[in-house]
Amino acid sequence: MSTFVIAVPAKGRLQENAETYFARSGLKLAKPRGAREYRGTVVGLPEIEVAFLSASEIAQQLASGAVHFGITGEDLIRESIPHADEKVVLLHGLGFGFATVVVAVPQAWIDVRSMADLDDVATAFRIENDRRMRVATKYVNLTRAFFARHGIIDYRIVESAGATEGAPAAGTAELIVDITTTGTTLAANALKIVDDGVMLRSQANLVASRGATWDAGARETARVVLDRIAAYGRASNFREMRTRFPACNEALLTQARETYGVETPFGGPTSSGMLTLHCPPDHVHALATFLRAHGAASVVVGPLDYVFANENPLFDRLEAAL
Repeated sequence: MSTFVIAVPAKGRLQENAETYFARSGLKLAKPRGAREYRGTVVGLPEIEVAFLSASEIAQQLASGAVHFGITGEDLIRESIPHADEKVVLLHGLGFGFATVVVAVPQAWIDVRSMADLDDVATAFRIENDRRMRVATKYVNLTRAFFARHGIIDYRIVESAGATEGAPAAGTAELIVDITTTGTTLAANALKIVDDGVMLRSQANLVASRGATWDAGARETARVVLDRIAAYGRASNFREMRTRFPACNEALLTQARETYGVETPFGGPTSSGMLTLHCPPDHVHALATFLRAHGAASVVVGPLDYVFANENPLFDRLEAAL
């Protein structure tokens, strides 16, 4: 069987979150040759090799087909891979590594609230200064595409190698395109986000490479990996509620499904009246009240580790793209 390669961030919070995410899905990452090693394994799945790389390297390896799966930010995918959707498949947002790519201008530009206002300012700036307005950014391709969609042409990009938000104050640019999470750093540098200047809301994603070798062995390994990830994802959306409820009938179950988003994984009550329900966490208390009001003597609630099903939307998404 050919080796199936998963690329994971090599350091920092992204690595910690990625390893935690995989471990919760029953895919524990290990480094048999020591913590400093940049190659690893998945415990119990010897056909998988884990490559620990920088987030930007992961995007490049996905684009070239050198790895099958990778975890990296959508911002890096969109910035570093031309026509990204033709080369990779974003399978699943992972709920960490959030960042928003935005256009930010000096707060002193009180008349600039929209990209249309910025277009007017850019034109006036070129006429008055005999040069184009400078935009400091690390996101060159995203900026060009976004500005083009808004019809802005009177600007030039200054590629940022350091703290982009400091460029206007330092006099090296008039405005910036950068990532932000809370906007605090932008405000501290006297910058504001243009109202319609949000270019991309990004998070860490599990990404598949279209260009990798997808033989039968690789597809089966992908199915195993995505089956575990999907099972954990389903489980995190529900709490299991068990009760002895002889008086329960289909009408009550229908009401529970419609009102509380309940699922009945094993059907209605057994002959002894035992009933198992899967309920969204926010509705647990209301459902417990509902069940007891209709005759349930007690309700036991517990967490779910995994919920395996025959359907696997993550693998279906991958198969449809290959």
